[in-house]
Amino acid sequence: MSQFSILLSSDWKPVVGLEIHAQIKSASKLFSGAGTDFYTPTNRSVALLDAALPGTLPVLNRRCVEAGVLTALALSCDLNQVSTFDRKHYFYSDLPAGYQITQQRSPLARNGLLKFVVYKGGKDSRLYDKTSYIHQIQLEQDSGRSLHDDERSLVDLNRAGLPLMELVFKPDLSDGEEAASLVKELCLILTRLGTCSCKMEEGALRVDANVSVHKEGMPLGVRTEIKNIGSIRAVANAIDFEISRQIQSLNKGKQIVNETRSWDAQSSKTVPMRDKEEKQDYRYMPEPNLPPLHLRVNSSQAMDANMVDVLNLQNKLPELPNELRQRFQNDFNLSRLQAVRLVNEDVLLSQFVEAMEEKKDRNAIILTDLLLNDVLAHLNERGNECFKVKDLGEITDMMHSGKINKSIARNILKELSVSSALTAEQIVKERGWTLITDSKEIESFCHLAMKEYDRVVKKHQAGKANGWKTLESKAWQISESRADMELVKEWFRKHLPYKGK
Repeated sequence: MSQFSILLSSDWKPVVGLEIHAQIKSASKLFSGAGTDFYTPTNRSVALLDAALPGTLPVLNRRCVEAGVLTALALSCDLNQVSTFDRKHYFYSDLPAGYQITQQRSPLARNGLLKFVVYKGGKDSRLYDKTSYIHQIQLEQDSGRSLHDDERSLVDLNRAGLPLMELVFKPDLSDGEEAASLVKELCLILTRLGTCSCKMEEGALRVDANVSVHKEGMPLGVRTEIKNIGSIRAVANAIDFEISRQIQSLNKGKQIVNETRSWDAQSSKTVPMRDKEEKQDYRYMPEPNLPPLHLRVNSSQAMDANMVDVLNLQNKLPELPNELRQRFQNDFNLSRLQAVRLVNEDVLLSQFVEAMEEKKDRNAIILTDLLLNDVLAHLNERGNECFKVKDLGEITDMMHSGKINKSIARNILKELSVSSALTAEQIVKERGWTLITDSKEIESFCHLAMKEYDRVVKKHQAGKANGWKTLESKAWQISESRADMELVKEWFRKHLPYKGK
């Protein structure tokens, strides 16, 4: 049992809430026409508004509003028919205007929920459903980026004004694995919607976690905030470390300080950034240069050119991950774990869907096993290399018909990873890799196995030790992994019965 598990087995109860900033997938920024490409050279994607030049005015990007509405619909939120923008004042060198345009008083949407599946592996593996509730979703602009070294600080304003959705979740999670599962599910949803790339390595999705612990039945403890966690695995590790740190501190009679911390991946620890004992006054005020944002939420409303039509967007909602998992279980008899793992892997999911559309009666269970175990192993080892759907379909069909076995299938994949000049079926034909079912050949393999393991045979016949598995394994090796193992097992049980207990 890990140290974290031991601590949780005590009477401390952790509470975790997430705030997630998702960069909206849009060609231009929230209030200006500057581009959003991550690879643009430093300070080359900066409009006059982004640099806060006097006299410049914000113009709201319709695409960003539609993306926010689509996301809110997918998360079952209550959309505000009228939302407003506010100025949040604070000074920092990468915020030229001295304020951020956000939605504080009347956000785009409130009261949503996200259902997701938590899979905890290991010795006591568990798979269970979890729901986290959303307080609100708001649109806001990003700040620029500060770059520091020992001698100076530099500012890159390419990020200034990038369109963000801030999703504020209620504190209803209990550990890092649940938080990581939530972020993973949110990424699946946003990428299917096309509203965010979710490339955390590019800062397109950033996670802040609020963590506290308390005794059962007691008020919530003092919370700390972990800022800008940059990967899904880091979300789990940072939160679990912080829970452990707080429990250990409290057990020693120390107090938890209300502070902001960051995750140091090298030392695998959270480290202090700044305290939050004095609440900062952001001096919120209505944004005078932007009118209220109106949505058409029902058919009785008259449509205006400046309004966003929610009803039209609702018809564009794709099949969401949870619906996909349920359909795969119902239509293809996949296990729950298979469905969860398949939907979590974008590349494998698209290959599965395409292969099943190519041939409706294809064996989905064999295909899923091939994708999740063998194809995924190749992808993890070789990066972005991907097999052709036609080849994967042929391998699945040959396994289903009994023409090849799992071992031959793996050899075919190795051949395909080196060269795609031949199809899977052509490789089997050229190499003569079909499954051996001829009774005389099976008998020959079994006799050779018995000859090589004469000592095992004698012990088996004397009833001292069951040698079937050893002999079957040897026969399989002699056949170069091509023997039909059901026939091998049948032969040994018929011709070499075991008389022991």
